[in-house]
Amino acid sequence: MKDNPLWIDVTNLMKTGSGELIGQIAQNPDLAQNLSKYINRLNSVDNIKEVDLHIEEVTGEDKTIDVVVDIFNDVNSGGTKLSKGDLALAKVCAEWSDARAEMKSRLDKWRQMGFNFKLEWFMRCVNAIITGESLFSHLDDVPIDNFKQGVKKAEDAVDYLLNLISSRLGLDHERVLGSRYSFPLLARYVDGRGGKLTDFQERDKILYWYIHTFLWGRYAGSTESVLSQDLRAIEDKNGALDNLISLLSQNRGDLRVRPNDFLSWSIGARFYPLLYMMTRTGHAKDWNTGLELSSHLLGRLSRLEVHHIFPKALLYKHNYPRQDVNALANFTFLTQETNLYVTDRDPAEYLEEFIQKNPAAVKSHWIPMDRNLWKVENYQDFLAARRELLAKAANDFLDGLLAGSLPEKKIAATVSAENENQNYGGIASQDEDNLLLECNLWVMNQGLPEGEFSYEVIDEATGELRAIIDLAWANGLQEGLSQPVALLISEEKETEEAANNAGFRFFTDFNEFQKYVKNDILAGV
Repeated sequence: MKDNPLWIDVTNLMKTGSGELIGQIAQNPDLAQNLSKYINRLNSVDNIKEVDLHIEEVTGEDKTIDVVVDIFNDVNSGGTKLSKGDLALAKVCAEWSDARAEMKSRLDKWRQMGFNFKLEWFMRCVNAIITGESLFSHLDDVPIDNFKQGVKKAEDAVDYLLNLISSRLGLDHERVLGSRYSFPLLARYVDGRGGKLTDFQERDKILYWYIHTFLWGRYAGSTESVLSQDLRAIEDKNGALDNLISLLSQNRGDLRVRPNDFLSWSIGARFYPLLYMMTRTGHAKDWNTGLELSSHLLGRLSRLEVHHIFPKALLYKHNYPRQDVNALANFTFLTQETNLYVTDRDPAEYLEEFIQKNPAAVKSHWIPMDRNLWKVENYQDFLAARRELLAKAANDFLDGLLAGSLPEKKIAATVSAENENQNYGGIASQDEDNLLLECNLWVMNQGLPEGEFSYEVIDEATGELRAIIDLAWANGLQEGLSQPVALLISEEKETEEAANNAGFRFFTDFNEFQKYVKNDILAGV
């Protein structure tokens, strides 16, 4: 547009009026023939300054952040949705202009460590620490200096919690960090005890509670009401953890892990983090080297990978469905070197080889030792037997946390930026995981919001989990302007139906998804 006389500087027009520009057009023979058309256009823009824009002020003591957000979203039903965190932060920024940048710098730090959090999530942590409440309206009367202190305290608490959960539970990356909306409660609890837990029994007890929150979806539904209830429960410092566990028990009725809980499948399942955690904390050993598995092993080809005990190709050859092929009870973790060594070999062959070499290493993965169960025709019986072993091991570990009787053994010193490029396996395979990561990166490169992996579809009436979507944009790719959208890779029909019933427009092919983004989303930007 530079030096093209058909384009004008709108800022200059609004400042000086249209007279000077009309004179320039009249002196240009190429433009003068359409002078009247151009005069009308320029005057139309210039007259915008004279438009009387009515402003309706909605005021009153009852207009809290929550009420204002509801009013805004009702009036602006066709536009971008405003979140309660957005408005709360906007009010803070009116007094502290650097607030958003300061908070985003913390999110960037954690992203480099391999954990992706949202700004509203961090606001909830800050709010919980400062006010002890879940609703953002309680920030209204907080002095800005107190808010600044709250940001620092929340950062310190989250750092402490990430390192604690990583070192004690082995949950050290994005895909296995469940129940992230329990962090505001955890941050409030830790900050109330001086920023760290010195009593190992108290520490393990709160980790026991944390694990159960992601196993049973404590914060998967109505976050604010659940968080408010739990924040009330920890006001009594002496019985705080017992109160939290009691609330969980009332909601669940029973906190025991049962074999059928491992019937779920894929990395998207809630019990996948538990399996990963058990591998880390149960001191499972690599079958080939005999070394304890850790995501911090050093050396080429030593990173952890998801391994299908019964290879996918073997199971598909014998007509097992995808859900059985990718059952959690068929997953374990090995170094990349050992995984490449095993490849697609029959477990009846390779497990026997490793048993002869290092029997303790094979048993450490809760593998049934009945050789008949290693035959592909007995695969269902193998899964049932391994689910029994996994459930027992899980309950033993959780009971030990609750009783404070687990031995001290640090798994990793701290989380670090090394985790960003870890290989975590895929939703059902490494190729699928890579595709989903590629898709999310492509979307962000278009200037659109980041999607959420393993998005849980919850029945609002019952609170039950209906499906786990591979990659979802629950508020649309243009938030509030486009419908919820999801990418489902080789999912079962039931998952597709659940996504559809939840209002998602879903795609099962990345190329088709890209066409939708380019034609329906970006074309209107």
